[in-house]
Amino acid sequence: MRAALSMPGFIPDQPRSTADGVDADDAIDVALMRATAKGDERAFRQLIERHQQSVVGTVARMLNDATEAEDIAQMVFVRIWQSAPKWTHDAKFTTYLFTITRNLVFNESRRRSRKKEVSYDAQEENDPALSRADDALQPGERLEKSERHRSIDRAIAALPEQQRLAVVLRTFEGLDYEEIAAALDTSVSSVKSLLFRARATLREALADEL
Repeated sequence: MRAALSMPGFIPDQPRSTADGVDADDAIDVALMRATAKGDERAFRQLIERHQQSVVGTVARMLNDATEAEDIAQMVFVRIWQSAPKWTHDAKFTTYLFTITRNLVFNESRRRSRKKEVSYDAQEENDPALSRADDALQPGERLEKSERHRSIDRAIAALPEQQRLAVVLRTFEGLDYEEIAAALDTSVSSVKSLLFRARATLREALADEL
């Protein structure tokens, strides 16, 4: 995952930079996906290694269940393997990846009768960057940061499904508006509206953190 939360105004307003590295990453994914389509298991394992952490993190924040996130992520990559022969490069591979993730997450969300809350400690296991950053903090600072993240987790979990996924993809995965729109099967204007409403809700819910 490419970003972390700290305060209520965390959702970026501007689109992600279109640096050469972004296109280079997609070129690698496309090459691996085309090899996977031919049955190359090594290429498929590389795809998993490149994106497993992002998928697990996204699912964990959507379902508030780090354990279930591992299972859903596995299902995502099974779908990738099965669909590879029919896949076409109409958009970035990550857009395709998160579209599959969205479908499975929404199906699971609708199947559940109640929500569960994932602890910040469990999320750390799926985000080494958070753990490394915390190692440099004093015990008191680490506790304060942990509590702040729990508050943020709860606030995100309370958002409506579409808003929640838009926030996760924008904030944690760094997707731009067009990519989020494709993943959510909606328009860019709708994505902006979802993020605007989510930002207002989170700002109110996290007012005490200011």
